Amino acid sequence: MRVILIGCGIAGAALSLTLQRAGISHLVLEQASELSEVGAGLQQSPNSIRVLEYLGLKDELARIGVPPAAHLFKDYKTGEVYLKTPLMPKVEEFFGAPYYHVHRADLLDIMVKAMDPQNIRLNTKVVDVKENAQGVEVHLSDGTVEKGDVLIGSDGLHSMVREKFFTPEKPRPSGCVAWRGLVPVEVARNLGFEQNSYVWMGPHRSAVLYYVCGGDLFNWVGIGPYNENAKESWSQTGSRDAALKEYEGWNEQIRELIAGTESLFMTNMIDREPLDRWVTDRVALMGDAAHAMMPYHAQGAGQSIEDAWVLGRSLEMAEGDIPAALKKYEKLRLDRANRVLLQSRAAENLFHMSDPEEVSRRNARFARHQQEDQDGFPVGQRWLYSYDAEKAVMGTDDEWRKLSW
Repeated sequence: MRVILIGCGIAGAALSLTLQRAGISHLVLEQASELSEVGAGLQQSPNSIRVLEYLGLKDELARIGVPPAAHLFKDYKTGEVYLKTPLMPKVEEFFGAPYYHVHRADLLDIMVKAMDPQNIRLNTKVVDVKENAQGVEVHLSDGTVEKGDVLIGSDGLHSMVREKFFTPEKPRPSGCVAWRGLVPVEVARNLGFEQNSYVWMGPHRSAVLYYVCGGDLFNWVGIGPYNENAKESWSQTGSRDAALKEYEGWNEQIRELIAGTESLFMTNMIDREPLDRWVTDRVALMGDAAHAMMPYHAQGAGQSIEDAWVLGRSLEMAEGDIPAALKKYEKLRLDRANRVLLQSRAAENLFHMSDPEEVSRRNARFARHQQEDQDGFPVGQRWLYSYDAEKAVMGTDDEWRKLSW
């Protein structure tokens, strides 16, 4: 079997490591001239961390990751905590794997360093992809053709593979813009931010904050209404004054954090509609190509990593029947990832409520969760975090399926 992957972001790198572990021949085609990652922080929960540990990255994760003590959901103006749920070390004790905050570039770096460089070809532009009864073909801009038995579209939100083999459609504009920045640890500590995951909720806006890079930097992302100046780019710079204006009336702790940020960035946020199929006989989608989602549940990268393990292991166990392996992968992954996609989209209203009565009902619901949830973990977290990709492949993952979200 020879597998061809298009795209070496976090999804492609995770699948390459899974295939490498299984001894499956594969080639990752990446159009960038070097493997680097833009963006900022990622929250990695036990469902994805356990896969990364299966891939041998446990020690490296502990080096780059920051273990937060709790999730804190706070009022945008007063700073009152409406809901507090435990993270480390309790989350590791309860779910069997840790929870880390990491910088996206750090995570990709440790994954790429574990990959065999012979499996990666950089600076390679794909111009066409084809499937036939014998296998797949990938046509490159230099006129060469790579042939294989399986084609994996790990090529992100604007996936060529998705457009060619599945439903052609444009990404969905969310109507939101993300403002983001990184500040030195001293700035965050002087403002009183402890080693937690913070979600500040306000009318039409929210802000998420946490430490990254082993605790050396503090990452913040503010999500607000669409700004016509924002492009779909993780490298577009933004104005500090404009960000402060967006967060006028917010708690001074947030405003001082923004004021203390040297370089700000802004990104027009989009996602994808869920698909009802991800595979053909020899082609499969994974990661953002399959289920690009909003960040409110911090699961975009995590769902991609889950995909990688289930897809790689399904191919490893295929016994030559590639269509059956891809169908197994789709059956195990599509419903779960689509549910996370839709829940992440719905959470925008939860974080951005402006009607006082709605806000009051939400906060009362948070208070009930605080009193009633088993071991402090809401049912949505238990549904997400208890998933074990290896147990899913082996058909022994009944526990998370007993939950609803």
